[in-house]
Amino acid sequence: MKEKEKEREEIEKWIEGDESGAEMLSRVSSVRPFVFPPPLHRVPLRVGNVLELVGPSPSAKTQILIQAAITSVLPKTYGGLDHLVLFLDLDCRFDITRFSQLLIHRITQHGTDSYDQALYDLCMARFLYVRCYDSFEFLHTLRTLHFRLEKEKEVQGVGVHLLMIDSIGAFHWMDRASMFLSQRENSKKKLFLQTVSEAVVQNIRKLLQVYPMLIMATKSVIFGSRHSTASNEVKGNMEERCSKNMTRNHQNFQYREYMPSVWQSFVTHRILLHSSDEHPGTTNHQNSSIYLLEWLLPRLSFPDKIVVKEAGVFVQS
Repeated sequence: MKEKEKEREEIEKWIEGDESGAEMLSRVSSVRPFVFPPPLHRVPLRVGNVLELVGPSPSAKTQILIQAAITSVLPKTYGGLDHLVLFLDLDCRFDITRFSQLLIHRITQHGTDSYDQALYDLCMARFLYVRCYDSFEFLHTLRTLHFRLEKEKEVQGVGVHLLMIDSIGAFHWMDRASMFLSQRENSKKKLFLQTVSEAVVQNIRKLLQVYPMLIMATKSVIFGSRHSTASNEVKGNMEERCSKNMTRNHQNFQYREYMPSVWQSFVTHRILLHSSDEHPGTTNHQNSSIYLLEWLLPRLSFPDKIVVKEAGVFVQS
């Protein structure tokens, strides 16, 4: 008899639950994969994933981030995800004007000839921008982000589900140079590559435990091949001395991995971007740039040819 009563109580507790409907919907939506427009449509991405976009400069890496950020901040009625986006700019070259232009285009594309100023202001407020000038600022920002994330959630009523880091390796060479400081310098001021990367990964992991997010990071690399210029060969040799790891693709492009292993193992998804042999002038896409996009992790057998135009990034069929 007691066993039946106990079983009944457990069933009632399970039915009652320990969360509200709104909390349940928020939890379920965070588990669902993000639905991004091309070229990020091939592989489902979820909170907790770390997507790295690798390529030379330029190769549309930041353009892809901008397009994904706009999708995130737009309301669901406009084909968006209705979330906040936190953008950490480490190379300090982000073009907010470009972001604004693409946002206006997406709004006006939704069946109207003019954009809603209130909607535009809402989306711009949902795009949280932070600029860091060195590893000290970057680490300090990561350690104090939870205060801002909590505040923004209270003010705007939605949370951050997408964290973007533009140029994760921006401070790599400065930190590497700090290893050769004289012994007279205070050791606390010395930054070592592995230590910095470990601190970055550790702080991001702590954030993810409290604020489940998808991470997108860009990384600039220099390709080397038999067709490389002398300038690129010199730069490639510099990277070669820093790492023994080499990544190749089927078109004989290669790049030297210079980020420490702690960051490499943290990455769950990786995209390789590089220029296409096809010249924009030979296509129907005037005033545009063409690149090849390949999924390295997970590996897909076919690349996408993407076109960067005034209206955004598109997959060429």
